[in-house]
Amino acid sequence: MKFLIVFVALFALVLAAPDAVQVHRQDSVVTADGYNFHTETSDGSRHQSSGKLLPGEEEDKGEYSVKGSYSFVADDGQTYTVDYIADKNGFQPSGAHLPIAPEALH
Repeated sequence: MKFLIVFVALFALVLAAPDAVQVHRQDSVVTADGYNFHTETSDGSRHQSSGKLLPGEEEDKGEYSVKGSYSFVADDGQTYTVDYIADKNGFQPSGAHLPIAPEALH
């Protein structure tokens, strides 16, 4: 369920952009066991994500595993990209501009 919250929040960011921003590309495919989508806007923002339903145990209904990335052009003119995985371990972002936890450095 966490992935759905992250997905909706990130998608809302793209949709909440100023009126001057136009969607250049928007593709999505939804199946019974997953989805893929890709969005690009005129301000240089991009978001792509894919999720799939992983099989669970007999009484478990399974879980989603989501992988994706989003990019945006910041006020400093730089394009920043965040790659992420969202699964049973939570939202796990990575990017050149994001700090790395000290224990992950070893």
